[in-house]
Amino acid sequence: MRTVLKPAIAVAVVCSLAVVASPTTAAAEPAPRSATATSRQADVHSGLPRPTGAHAVGRDVLHLVDEHRTDPWVPEAGARQLMLSVHYPAWPGTGQPASYSTTEEARLLLQRKAPGATVPAEVISGLHTHSRTDARPLPGRFPLVVLSPGLTLPRATLSSLAEDLASHGYVVALVDHTYESSGTTFPDGRTLTCVICDQPPAGGPAAITRSRAADVSFVLDQLTGQHAAWRYAWLIDPERIGMAGHSIGGASAATAMASDTRIRAGVNLDGTFREPVPSTGLGGRPFLLLGSQADHTPGRDHTWDRDWPSLDGWKRWLTVAGADHGSFTDGPVLESLLGQPATTELPAQRAVRITRGYVGAFFDLHLKGTRQPLLDGPTPANPEVTFEQP
Repeated sequence: MRTVLKPAIAVAVVCSLAVVASPTTAAAEPAPRSATATSRQADVHSGLPRPTGAHAVGRDVLHLVDEHRTDPWVPEAGARQLMLSVHYPAWPGTGQPASYSTTEEARLLLQRKAPGATVPAEVISGLHTHSRTDARPLPGRFPLVVLSPGLTLPRATLSSLAEDLASHGYVVALVDHTYESSGTTFPDGRTLTCVICDQPPAGGPAAITRSRAADVSFVLDQLTGQHAAWRYAWLIDPERIGMAGHSIGGASAATAMASDTRIRAGVNLDGTFREPVPSTGLGGRPFLLLGSQADHTPGRDHTWDRDWPSLDGWKRWLTVAGADHGSFTDGPVLESLLGQPATTELPAQRAVRITRGYVGAFFDLHLKGTRQPLLDGPTPANPEVTFEQP
């Protein structure tokens, strides 16, 4: 896997406070998406980019234990345990600013992705996001989107996308798949590191995608079941559920959809399919492929070529010029905040706007039923994005 963070030579971080936005009613019709720059999107120098929607964002952290499943990577640990960050539309001005991660999670992320760096872990862990803990939720019911990060990456590295979706009226569950990220901190203070990052498990990457599919189904049970584990579970409309992921998390979206029909729409962000999409398809459900032009134009990743015909519902195959594997995560933004020079042609700001714009438009179309011209074809405003015709 490519490195997402590089050793920093200078640190200058000013923590940002949460966006204060006037709430709109939960039933308000969402506007068509755009990936072009706006004044709300331009602030990426004082923290994570500002969300582009009208809602303020709340965040809860959940610890879930699946008593019916032994941990697949460390069986002696007992039951499978997961940590979640749940973002949701909230009343502005309520709650307290949320930090990016725990200090130990940040230290382990730097250790794995930027060995030898002198950056204090507190620079990342103390980075204030645009989410607020204990924020009062807005009334209404909202679609749920589950986000799954790439192998080695903690869930926090998809925070910018999660916040933006929540600001547009989604509940977003960011999942840390235990023993698959650089570090996952639990309520008792333990931070578990990655067991399978350097030594793939029996069954290889396909086993990881199947395990993640099981994780996601359990998360859906816990968030939408009769005895839901989240205090604000009433916010979720269980008939409108989507999933997106980066790298192996994106590949896992298709695997999860194949085994769980509750997931109505899926997105793969630059991930090679580790397990083939079933030849029988995904029951006509929509799927978006969004990846770097360098690695995912037709003929570059044989798994996208192989599985494209099996995607039997609405589908798009989009590639982004100048992007690399980390462009679809918070990685480029974190590098910019840490004073690193750009390592790709696509600036961090554009990477964020494109990812947010196209992923958000996809879910607005398929979970909210709002037409999105952004998905109809190429636009002069977004010359980096190619609609591939395999």
